[in-house]
Amino acid sequence: MRTLCIDVGGTGIKGAVFDANGAPLSERYRIDTPRPATPEPVMGVIFEIASNVTEFDRVSCGFPGVVQDGLVKTAPNLDGLWGGFEAEFEISKRLGRPAKVANDADVHGLAVIEGRGVELVLTLGTGMGSGLYVDGACAWNLELGHHTYNGEATYEDRVSDAARKEIGSKKWRKRVRSVVDKLEPIFNFRKLYLGGGNAARLDKNDFRANVVIVDNAAGMLGGLKLWP
Repeated sequence: MRTLCIDVGGTGIKGAVFDANGAPLSERYRIDTPRPATPEPVMGVIFEIASNVTEFDRVSCGFPGVVQDGLVKTAPNLDGLWGGFEAEFEISKRLGRPAKVANDADVHGLAVIEGRGVELVLTLGTGMGSGLYVDGACAWNLELGHHTYNGEATYEDRVSDAARKEIGSKKWRKRVRSVVDKLEPIFNFRKLYLGGGNAARLDKNDFRANVVIVDNAAGMLGGLKLWP
Protein backbone atom coordinates (compact mmCIF):
# COMPACT_ATOMS: atom_id res chain seq x y z
CA MET A 1 0.00 0.00 0.00
CA ARG A 2 1.23 3.48 -0.92
CA THR A 3 0.39 6.05 1.74
CA LEU A 4 0.35 9.81 1.28
CA CYS A 5 1.45 11.12 4.68
CA ILE A 6 0.55 14.74 5.44
CA ASP A 7 1.90 16.75 8.38
CA VAL A 8 -0.10 19.93 9.00
CA GLY A 9 1.86 22.49 11.01
CA GLY A 10 1.35 26.04 12.13
CA THR A 11 3.92 27.37 9.63
CA GLY A 12 4.11 24.68 6.97
CA ILE A 13 2.22 21.71 5.54
CA LYS A 14 4.36 18.81 4.32
CA GLY A 15 3.59 15.64 2.43
CA ALA A 16 5.23 12.63 0.79
CA VAL A 17 4.27 9.14 -0.35
CA PHE A 18 5.78 6.11 1.42
CA ASP A 19 5.60 2.38 0.88
CA ALA A 20 4.53 -0.03 3.63
CA ASN A 21 8.11 -0.18 4.99
CA GLY A 22 8.51 3.59 5.22
CA ALA A 23 10.64 4.01 2.11
CA PRO A 24 9.85 7.28 0.29
CA LEU A 25 8.20 6.93 -3.11
CA SER A 26 8.07 10.67 -3.81
CA GLU A 27 9.90 13.85 -2.95
CA ARG A 28 8.88 15.67 0.22
CA TYR A 29 6.56 18.51 -0.78
CA ARG A 30 6.10 21.56 1.49
CA ILE A 31 3.82 24.59 1.26
CA ASP A 32 3.54 27.42 3.79
CA THR A 33 0.46 27.17 5.96
CA PRO A 34 -2.03 29.70 4.56
CA ARG A 35 -3.26 32.60 6.67
CA PRO A 36 -5.88 32.69 7.81
CA ALA A 37 -5.49 28.94 8.31
CA THR A 38 -9.20 28.18 8.11
CA PRO A 39 -10.42 24.81 6.81
CA GLU A 40 -10.90 25.68 3.14
CA PRO A 41 -7.41 27.08 2.44
CA VAL A 42 -5.76 24.27 4.41
CA MET A 43 -7.76 21.66 2.49
CA GLY A 44 -6.66 23.43 -0.69
CA VAL A 45 -3.00 23.04 0.26
CA ILE A 46 -3.49 19.34 1.05
CA PHE A 47 -5.12 18.91 -2.36
CA GLU A 48 -2.21 20.72 -4.03
CA ILE A 49 0.34 18.47 -2.31
CA ALA A 50 -1.63 15.39 -3.35
CA SER A 51 -1.59 16.66 -6.94
CA ASN A 52 2.20 17.00 -6.96
CA VAL A 53 3.27 13.63 -5.56
CA THR A 54 3.22 10.15 -7.07
CA GLU A 55 0.21 7.83 -7.00
CA PHE A 56 -1.06 6.71 -3.59
CA ASP A 57 -3.72 4.36 -2.20
CA ARG A 58 -4.61 6.03 1.09
CA VAL A 59 -3.95 9.16 3.15
CA SER A 60 -2.72 9.76 6.70
CA CYS A 61 -2.75 13.23 8.22
CA GLY A 62 -1.24 14.58 11.43
CA PHE A 63 -3.23 17.62 12.53
CA PRO A 64 -2.23 20.25 15.17
CA GLY A 65 -5.17 19.91 17.53
CA VAL A 66 -7.56 17.53 19.22
CA VAL A 67 -8.98 15.01 16.75
CA GLN A 68 -11.55 12.40 17.77
CA ASP A 69 -12.75 9.82 15.25
CA GLY A 70 -11.58 12.05 12.40
CA LEU A 71 -13.47 15.07 13.75
CA VAL A 72 -11.48 18.19 14.73
CA LYS A 73 -12.34 19.53 18.18
CA THR A 74 -9.69 22.25 18.54
CA ALA A 75 -6.87 23.79 16.48
CA PRO A 76 -5.23 26.42 18.71
CA ASN A 77 -2.28 27.17 16.42
CA LEU A 78 -4.39 27.56 13.31
CA ASP A 79 -7.47 29.77 13.13
CA GLY A 80 -11.09 29.51 14.18
CA LEU A 81 -13.84 27.57 12.44
CA TRP A 82 -12.17 24.16 12.96
CA GLY A 83 -14.38 22.97 15.81
CA GLY A 84 -16.64 20.24 14.43
CA PHE A 85 -14.84 20.05 11.08
CA GLU A 86 -14.95 16.51 9.67
CA ALA A 87 -11.35 16.46 8.51
CA GLU A 88 -11.13 12.75 7.81
CA PHE A 89 -14.31 12.75 5.74
CA GLU A 90 -13.33 15.89 3.81
CA ILE A 91 -9.83 14.67 2.94
CA SER A 92 -11.19 11.32 1.81
CA LYS A 93 -13.88 12.98 -0.30
CA ARG A 94 -11.55 15.49 -1.96
CA LEU A 95 -8.71 13.07 -2.68
CA GLY A 96 -10.85 10.06 -3.50
CA ARG A 97 -8.93 7.76 -1.13
CA PRO A 98 -9.55 6.40 2.38
CA ALA A 99 -8.07 8.72 5.00
CA LYS A 100 -7.13 8.78 8.67
CA VAL A 101 -6.52 11.94 10.69
CA ALA A 102 -5.04 12.17 14.20
CA ASN A 103 -3.24 14.64 16.46
CA ASP A 104 0.11 15.53 14.91
CA ALA A 105 2.23 14.93 18.02
CA ASP A 106 0.59 11.53 18.53
CA VAL A 107 1.38 10.65 14.92
CA HIS A 108 4.96 11.89 15.34
CA GLY A 109 5.47 9.62 18.31
CA LEU A 110 4.13 6.53 16.57
CA ALA A 111 7.15 6.67 14.26
CA VAL A 112 9.78 6.72 17.02
CA ILE A 113 8.55 4.93 20.15
CA GLU A 114 9.91 1.51 21.08
CA GLY A 115 6.63 0.22 22.51
CA ARG A 116 7.93 -0.56 26.00
CA GLY A 117 6.85 1.07 29.24
CA VAL A 118 5.91 4.75 29.49
CA GLU A 119 7.18 6.87 26.62
CA LEU A 120 6.56 10.59 26.15
CA VAL A 121 6.92 12.72 23.02
CA LEU A 122 7.20 16.51 22.89
CA THR A 123 7.08 18.27 19.52
CA LEU A 124 8.59 21.74 19.40
CA GLY A 125 7.42 23.88 16.51
CA THR A 126 4.94 26.74 16.34
CA GLY A 127 3.68 25.49 19.71
CA MET A 128 4.36 22.41 21.83
CA GLY A 129 2.65 19.13 21.05
CA SER A 130 2.75 16.05 23.24
CA GLY A 131 2.10 12.34 23.01
CA LEU A 132 1.91 9.70 25.75
CA TYR A 133 2.31 5.96 25.14
CA VAL A 134 2.15 2.97 27.48
CA ASP A 135 3.56 -0.27 26.08
CA GLY A 136 3.00 1.19 22.62
CA ALA A 137 -0.63 2.21 23.16
CA CYS A 138 -1.29 5.92 22.59
CA ALA A 139 -3.27 8.07 25.03
CA TRP A 140 -4.69 10.25 22.28
CA ASN A 141 -4.88 14.06 22.45
CA LEU A 142 -2.90 14.69 25.63
CA GLU A 143 -2.22 18.40 24.84
CA LEU A 144 0.23 19.01 27.70
CA GLY A 145 1.27 22.28 26.07
CA HIS A 146 -1.85 24.01 27.35
CA HIS A 147 -1.25 23.08 30.99
CA THR A 148 0.10 25.90 33.14
CA TYR A 149 3.83 25.75 33.78
CA ASN A 150 3.91 28.10 36.76
CA GLY A 151 0.30 29.05 37.42
CA GLU A 152 0.30 31.67 34.68
CA ALA A 153 2.22 30.84 31.51
CA THR A 154 1.60 27.47 29.86
CA TYR A 155 4.28 25.07 28.72
CA GLU A 156 3.54 26.18 25.17
CA ASP A 157 3.90 29.86 26.11
CA ARG A 158 7.42 29.17 27.35
CA VAL A 159 8.80 27.01 24.54
CA SER A 160 6.82 28.11 21.48
CA ASP A 161 8.63 29.38 18.42
CA ALA A 162 7.43 32.90 19.23
CA ALA A 163 9.06 32.61 22.68
CA ARG A 164 12.30 31.37 21.11
CA LYS A 165 12.43 34.35 18.77
CA GLU A 166 11.74 36.72 21.66
CA ILE A 167 14.33 35.41 24.16
CA GLY A 168 16.89 33.80 21.85
CA SER A 169 17.75 30.15 21.26
CA LYS A 170 20.14 29.81 24.22
CA LYS A 171 17.54 30.79 26.83
CA TRP A 172 14.90 28.83 24.92
CA ARG A 173 17.01 25.65 25.18
CA LYS A 174 17.20 26.13 28.95
CA ARG A 175 13.42 26.41 29.04
CA VAL A 176 13.06 23.15 27.12
CA ARG A 177 15.33 21.42 29.65
CA SER A 178 13.21 22.87 32.45
CA VAL A 179 10.02 21.50 30.85
CA VAL A 180 11.59 18.04 30.60
CA ASP A 181 12.69 18.23 34.24
CA LYS A 182 9.18 19.18 35.36
CA LEU A 183 7.54 16.34 33.45
CA GLU A 184 9.87 13.51 34.48
CA PRO A 185 8.68 13.08 38.10
CA ILE A 186 5.05 13.27 36.92
CA PHE A 187 5.14 10.67 34.13
CA ASN A 188 8.27 8.73 35.17
CA PHE A 189 8.84 8.02 31.51
CA ARG A 190 11.26 5.33 30.44
CA LYS A 191 12.10 7.43 27.41
CA LEU A 192 11.24 10.92 26.16
CA TYR A 193 11.54 11.99 22.52
CA LEU A 194 11.97 15.60 21.41
CA GLY A 195 10.76 16.22 17.87
CA GLY A 196 9.23 18.91 15.70
CA GLY A 197 10.92 21.54 13.57
CA ASN A 198 12.76 23.23 16.45
CA ALA A 199 14.19 20.03 17.94
CA ALA A 200 17.15 20.45 15.56
CA ARG A 201 18.12 23.53 17.62
CA LEU A 202 18.67 21.40 20.74
CA ASP A 203 21.90 19.76 21.94
CA LYS A 204 21.57 16.12 22.99
CA ASN A 205 24.36 16.66 25.54
CA ASP A 206 22.03 18.92 27.54
CA PHE A 207 19.79 15.97 28.41
CA ARG A 208 20.03 12.65 30.19
CA ALA A 209 20.44 9.44 28.24
CA ASN A 210 16.71 8.65 28.31
CA VAL A 211 15.91 11.82 26.33
CA VAL A 212 16.32 11.47 22.56
CA ILE A 213 16.16 14.13 19.83
CA VAL A 214 14.39 12.75 16.74
CA ASP A 215 14.07 13.84 13.13
CA ASN A 216 11.08 15.96 12.13
CA ALA A 217 10.34 13.50 9.30
CA ALA A 218 8.65 11.36 11.97
CA GLY A 219 5.68 13.71 11.65
CA MET A 220 4.97 12.11 8.29
CA LEU A 221 6.27 8.58 8.83
CA GLY A 222 4.09 8.03 11.88
CA GLY A 223 1.08 8.23 9.61
CA LEU A 224 1.83 4.70 8.42
CA LYS A 225 1.04 3.42 11.93
CA LEU A 226 -2.51 4.77 11.81
CA TRP A 227 -3.43 1.84 9.57
CA PRO A 228 -3.69 -1.79 10.71
